[in-house]
Amino acid sequence: MSANQILITNASVVTEEEVISDGEVLIEGDKIVWVGSRGSRPELTESFSGTRVDAKKGWVVPGFIDVHVHGGFGHDFMDATQECLDGITRFHGQNGTTSMLATTVTGPHDALSRVLEAVSSYRSKEMPYAQLIGVHLEGPFISHKWPGAQNPEFIVPPQKQWLQDWTQQYPGLIKMLTLAPETEGAYELIEWLKANGIVAAAGHTDATYEVIEEAVEHGLKHAVHTFNAMTGLHHRKPGTVGAVLTDDRISAEIIADGFHVHPGAIRLLTRAKQSHNLMLITDAMSAAGLGNGQYSLGGLAVTVKDGMATLTEGNSLAGSTLTMISAFRYMVNTVGISVQEASVLASGNPARMLGMDDKLGSLAVGKQADILLLTPDLDISSIWVKGKQTV
Repeated sequence: MSANQILITNASVVTEEEVISDGEVLIEGDKIVWVGSRGSRPELTESFSGTRVDAKKGWVVPGFIDVHVHGGFGHDFMDATQECLDGITRFHGQNGTTSMLATTVTGPHDALSRVLEAVSSYRSKEMPYAQLIGVHLEGPFISHKWPGAQNPEFIVPPQKQWLQDWTQQYPGLIKMLTLAPETEGAYELIEWLKANGIVAAAGHTDATYEVIEEAVEHGLKHAVHTFNAMTGLHHRKPGTVGAVLTDDRISAEIIADGFHVHPGAIRLLTRAKQSHNLMLITDAMSAAGLGNGQYSLGGLAVTVKDGMATLTEGNSLAGSTLTMISAFRYMVNTVGISVQEASVLASGNPARMLGMDDKLGSLAVGKQADILLLTPDLDISSIWVKGKQTV
């Protein structure tokens, strides 16, 4: 057998079907070549010269996929430099994220174009940390009534020509776009996004329940940071939240940090979505990984105190300082779901939503070897990205 093999053994291996006690995972190159219990593994040849990793009864789970992350450790994707992309992917890569969408904020056309150019260039070379699998454009086609921490100066109506130009210049790079479905021209853009393989997501929206349902008919399929920056649930006006809770055609994100959403509301969302189309995100900003202080998001001043990021002028939450491993632990320890359920939310569902579950999101033969080894208490012990150990 070749030397570029890794056998992880003595683990609770979390697949989408089951948790395999006394489980093992065999990696060869950048792929998973075997998953199962130790007793059912084919015998290794005497010439096996790979690496054996004793999991010490810990958990082995697929690497996390964060589809909504703005930055971390002092860097923002809007900076659009290699230094910032390295800094963000390194930091979140150390905290369990193995794949991510570089997420923008509402900004001028030229600033968004610079992000697309930077990410496209970065992806053309070997990426040493968490992998940038595309771009999530959050805005600028959002509601002036629900800007959250988005800069209202740059909010504009849907501009299909911008998307046509960008996708022609950077084919396949834009994976998701967040917009307010009630804005003029939104339905037409949603149809175009669906036709071009881009996830149309509702967010920062004043949409009614009825508008969201109509948008779904045009191709809307996702909701960003559910409960935050959208019309809430009322028994006579179910709003955007009501549509997200009740329509199985809409997948949903949740920021599980203890600040953005009460754990009781997260439990409600988890039950409503039956876990099959709910996913964890960080919505992390540049302050993630750093301490209290003054920061910036989309040109707006942000204050971070005790882990909570808010606009300095006003009380709006301004992204988060969350990491995926912290969100994962919060879902298990505070919300009360199982490790296997949390793994689906952090890995399997994002991969399916992006149409990348043929190679990402679960521990299965033939999948990319993006793997986390966690202690029994869910601390990170080791991380492999495409079969290479990074932590």
